[in-house]
Amino acid sequence: MSETGQGATIWLTGLPSAGKTTIARALAKRLESDGQRVEVLDGDEIREFLSAGLGFAREDRHTNVQRIGFVAELLSSHGVKTLVPVIAPYAASREAVRKRHQEAGTGYVEVHVATPVDVCSQRDVKGLYAKQAAGELSGLTGVDDPYEVPTDPDLRIATHEQTIEESAEMLHRLLAERGLL
Repeated sequence: MSETGQGATIWLTGLPSAGKTTIARALAKRLESDGQRVEVLDGDEIREFLSAGLGFAREDRHTNVQRIGFVAELLSSHGVKTLVPVIAPYAASREAVRKRHQEAGTGYVEVHVATPVDVCSQRDVKGLYAKQAAGELSGLTGVDDPYEVPTDPDLRIATHEQTIEESAEMLHRLLAERGLL
């Protein structure tokens, strides 16, 4: 099915400052220009509004990812291309979201934005790595809190080796190959 009404969730996981949101926003612009209905569920915005009050303990992170996954599947099942740039550090949490989509028959792809921690630290979009290095922050994913690298994502993007445009194009091509455009 290639009608513009078909929804799908595009889940972008990776370390803080890996480029998840930047890629999602670039792809969203392209999809919108193609006439697609698109929403970006940015992890930071969701935490502020939907998951306010949750901390960063493993259980809270899992709850946050499940909430985002629920909203993503709901939107996608109603014909929206739902781009989800979130850290989602735990494999079991990501797998539960994938399973929710499979059970509902909703399109889903998992993209690992595979940027090395040293590159993320240099980018440090939100100043988290600097705060962690200064001892002002603990529990930073990929530094002093685990990030379980996806073993079999639908796509792995190395943002430190290509441009944002190239990354978005790779993802667009994957969606076309999967019949999700």
